[in-house]
Amino acid sequence: MTALPHPLITVAVEAGPRTVRLRIGGDLDYDTSGELAAKAEACLGAHGPDDLHLDCADLRVCDSMGVSTLLLIHRSCAARGVRLHLDAPPPFLERILAVTGIRHLFETTAADEQPEQAHADEGSGPAAPAMYGLPPRTPSG
Repeated sequence: MTALPHPLITVAVEAGPRTVRLRIGGDLDYDTSGELAAKAEACLGAHGPDDLHLDCADLRVCDSMGVSTLLLIHRSCAARGVRLHLDAPPPFLERILAVTGIRHLFETTAADEQPEQAHADEGSGPAAPAMYGLPPRTPSG
């Protein structure tokens, strides 16, 4: 078996006062969702934040297991009274959340509304795929 040159998912943790941000890059799917769930649970337990931000700007793919993981994290946050935010969700993720009827469970911040912050790793991954044939979202709509 040949090793992959890059991990399928990266999850960088940034903890601040009462807020934890997980920067997710790559593919959130059957093979990788456990890593995100474990890091989110560890952060909730260790930091006791008021807000947990999942920065999805560099997310490329999210399958049904990825959606299930987002719901698992939502339930864990709700049980602790923690607000869960999806920051900069790509258009394909917005579409998945809308189609599945779970959009209302997540507070979101568009990429153009976020404060300028350097990513933990320099450079960003490839652009998210244009799933469902939708054009890119514009700031006005």
